Amino acid sequence: MFSLTRTPVLLMIAFVAGLMFERSQTADACAGAGGKMHDGVCWNE
Repeated sequence: MFSLTRTPVLLMIAFVAGLMFERSQTADACAGAGGKMHDGVCWNE
């Protein structure tokens, strides 16, 4: 019974970790291009 609750929880944790990783990679790429992230959008100033 424990595995029935553990699997969705682990999937949610993996999904959130993937979102955080993707946002970090996007912010690094934006900074490398000379931009600045604001509300998920890269602004070149």
